[in-house]
Amino acid sequence: MLITEIIKSLRPKQWIKNLFIFAPLIFSQNVFNWPLLLKTIIALLSFCILSSSLYIFNDLRDLEEDKLHPLKSKRPLASGRLSKPVAILSFIIMGLGGLVLACALNIDFFIVSLIYFLLQTSYSLLLKHVVILDIFVVAAGFLIRVVAGGVAIKVSISSWLLICTTLLALFIAMGKRRHELILLDETATSHRPILREYNPYLLDQMMAVVTASTLVAYCLYTISEETVAKFGTTKLIYTVPFVLYGIFRYLYLIHQKSEGGSPEALIINDLPLLIDTFLWIVSAILILHFK
Repeated sequence: MLITEIIKSLRPKQWIKNLFIFAPLIFSQNVFNWPLLLKTIIALLSFCILSSSLYIFNDLRDLEEDKLHPLKSKRPLASGRLSKPVAILSFIIMGLGGLVLACALNIDFFIVSLIYFLLQTSYSLLLKHVVILDIFVVAAGFLIRVVAGGVAIKVSISSWLLICTTLLALFIAMGKRRHELILLDETATSHRPILREYNPYLLDQMMAVVTASTLVAYCLYTISEETVAKFGTTKLIYTVPFVLYGIFRYLYLIHQKSEGGSPEALIINDLPLLIDTFLWIVSAILILHFK
């Protein structure tokens, strides 16, 4: 059915990335503030709609390359099950719908949403062909989600949270590039020309730097005077093992299982990583709200 193919093109599984919007709500100790929780849920819905429109736009731009990809060739548009006119119409409706909903929440959230939309369209049109910068733009998508979550409920965002999010996002983006190189092998550059500028060794070196930086930044965040003064507790340090295990598990899946191309799929399908993420969220909420 046509509606089924449209829904598949929206990639609902990737909506899990938008949960980064909840970070400001959790770390501002407002999880149980129902009005702010509702605003965060609306912000999440807006980003889900907006990001889905961008997935369709990206599929339209990469149509010919996706036809050569072993996995992406099965997508509705690349496989021919969804026509280009329908895809274009879906992109316009979803894009406008997401921005209208963002504007209804508040003007600051709308501006951040518009920046996200323009950045991602620029990525599909041009920036994904610029070495190193392409990785930073992918990572910026995660960072903007956190900023959007903050402006949606009008709370200040800790610089530590922004630093940790940026480093973690870079780690995920590099993992995606490495997975593409390994999966596509000799045909990698025909699918994504920018991949000729990378090799597994280079990406492994970059990931090593980012991994260490992420762990150090998060550890410093949990014990910093600013954090202790804000939350009135030193117990956030007890969440570090969950972060450490999560990163190591992700590295294991990338290097030993040749995964990493779809971070959202890893979190959903890998039970140890899913449990670890759940335990980190629960422990952070308990520590911050039940001191």
